[in-house]
Amino acid sequence: MPKMKTKAAAKKRFSFTASGKVKSGQAGKRHGMIKRTTKFIRDARGTTVLSEADAKIVKKYMPYNR
Repeated sequence: MPKMKTKAAAKKRFSFTASGKVKSGQAGKRHGMIKRTTKFIRDARGTTVLSEADAKIVKKYMPYNR
């Protein structure tokens, strides 16, 4: 059986914690910051951990990164 390929888009956008959870950047911060509240921008700093349902989808794209 040949090696499975990792989706390049997923490889660039997601990383894993030591316990196997999926980390990603915060959504909604690419443009339009003027209309966002200061609280939203402050709370959306850094990275976030995906929910289990979303993490399951991402792990399918990254077969060797568990």
